[in-house]
Amino acid sequence: MGENTWRRTDAWIFVSLVIASGAGRHRRSPTTRRPEGVRLADVLSTADHLDQAIPQRHDIEEAIRRLLGAGLVDVADGWFRITADGERLWRSRPSAGLATTVDTVQNVLGRRHTPGSAEWHLAEAEHAAAVQEYLVRSIPMQRRSPEDRPGRA
Repeated sequence: MGENTWRRTDAWIFVSLVIASGAGRHRRSPTTRRPEGVRLADVLSTADHLDQAIPQRHDIEEAIRRLLGAGLVDVADGWFRITADGERLWRSRPSAGLATTVDTVQNVLGRRHTPGSAEWHLAEAEHAAAVQEYLVRSIPMQRRSPEDRPGRA
């Protein structure tokens, strides 16, 4: 596949970032969302939910480079954000069910934007830490009965 063709992984990461950041939620105003964006562990969590897989470090790195270069996302100090252009793309896409959203966005990307190329690196240790954070958060907490609580005799 050529460098000027969007990959499904690019769309998967973009959709994961949009959903994790709440950009698509009820067409809220950008000012109602956290201005700093979302962390990598949140993107991984959403990506796993969408595709039942945790993205590999190189897949994230390549997708973010292409999305950054196209002006659709921004990354600063470990926070991932959707840009105004990315938000417009998301809001103007054809409506689709969650199961087909990634494919729909890949088609929209191909029609409206050319993949970019930007310098951005994801360190192996940073990816591993985000995967670990996501996995720890996803382990269900064991519920305790009132009798098991501290201070009960």
